[in-house]
Amino acid sequence: MKVKSLSLLLASLLALAFAGCGSETPKPAGTSAPAGETAGKGETAEPAGERTSEENSPEAADTDDEMNEAESPPTEPAESEPDETADVETQETASNVVRLGTSELTMGIPGEGALTVEEIQKWLDQPANHQPLEVELPFGLNTGSIPEGVLENNPLTRAKIELGRQLYFDPRLSADGTISCASCHHPDEGYARHTQFGVGINGQEGGRNSPVSYNRILSTLQFWDGRAASLEDQAIGPIANPIEMGNTHEACVETLMNIEGYRLQFERVFGAEGLTIENVGKAIASFERIIVTNPTPFDYYEQLKPYAQFTAEDFEDDAELKAEYDEKKALSDAHPMSESAIRGRDLFFGQRVNCAACHVGANLADEKYHNLGIGMDVEKPDLGRFEITNDEKDTGAFKTPTVRNVALTAPYMHDGSLKTLLDVVEHYNKGGTPNPHLSDKMKKLDLTDQEKADLVAFMEACTGELTPVATERLPQ
Repeated sequence: MKVKSLSLLLASLLALAFAGCGSETPKPAGTSAPAGETAGKGETAEPAGERTSEENSPEAADTDDEMNEAESPPTEPAESEPDETADVETQETASNVVRLGTSELTMGIPGEGALTVEEIQKWLDQPANHQPLEVELPFGLNTGSIPEGVLENNPLTRAKIELGRQLYFDPRLSADGTISCASCHHPDEGYARHTQFGVGINGQEGGRNSPVSYNRILSTLQFWDGRAASLEDQAIGPIANPIEMGNTHEACVETLMNIEGYRLQFERVFGAEGLTIENVGKAIASFERIIVTNPTPFDYYEQLKPYAQFTAEDFEDDAELKAEYDEKKALSDAHPMSESAIRGRDLFFGQRVNCAACHVGANLADEKYHNLGIGMDVEKPDLGRFEITNDEKDTGAFKTPTVRNVALTAPYMHDGSLKTLLDVVEHYNKGGTPNPHLSDKMKKLDLTDQEKADLVAFMEACTGELTPVATERLPQ
């Protein structure tokens, strides 16, 4: 009977290795120990469902990162009496493993109202708040891996994350005290904004839709065109952008220096370096990296797939196998995929439509740039990635956004020109907008009305809860 459980484990690991989307393993993967896009305002996400082949389906996606994550799961240590002589440092390290997607890191310093200097000082005096954290990605995202160097170069600590949270929601970073990071990437609007373009100081509009600021821990280059090499670089870009925050980095630092609560935190978090614009970026990036999407109906549905190989007799013969299945089935039933969404899922990953040619991996995004024809039929189109690389093949190409929580982040595409997910599906159905640089992955699909609705239903089923976050607790 144990052979069946072993077979299931192997099947689960193989499904994970080739999935590119979340299937739960016996032990969560995606853990990264720190050693060290959000996209900027004026930019948002669209599902860029370009197609190539069946190889990118959950049954066949092949990436090195996923293969690494699918290696044998760690075994649980046997229970034993506490070792009173255990190394204290080891015990402290173990206590600093946190799973992202919970409110542990997002609710800020306990209390209500504006943060007082006394509250901040008490928080900073707790050694645990300065210990580097090891983070685990939530189920679904945990089949992906955090890019090498991301956390090594900017270790996460509770104190740094909390400082970044305050800065993210503080409009005092802008020239006139009216615009914060959250003005274009607000949790109430899916960490995006339901306006076509980002809106900065004095009501000025940018030329791009505001991209989402969640799941950035899985990304390196930021902005629609990838011009920022890191989340740290991205975080400080809008501060000096004349139509976003309209400030200068020097004036921003001076403003923060005059707020005692900020000055104290920078001194304790960054030591001798203290309050610099670079450290402002490190703090904001730290907060943004812990904003992730939680499991979706799609994730719960996917974890049942390895069990399809077993019969009722198999379950009768193996109580352990039956218990495993019942547990996952209960979770899926509690977070159901509709029949329409299941059909949409098969279209999304199937060879005929194959949105997974670009929307692949744990975050359902390939982190690459593609010309979909959006905005290329105007006199002076936005040239996107070409402006950064000067490579002709990048003309009109923009970064693939995640499909996770995309139902919360309308409007879509880099220019916010498509108002609904159905509009997005229609764009792909017609094969994009013809232009000399259109991606060769763009093909007419000839979808029926039902198939269009099914694809929308599937994308809606990729929505998971966002962790509550304190938005008002800022230094006086």
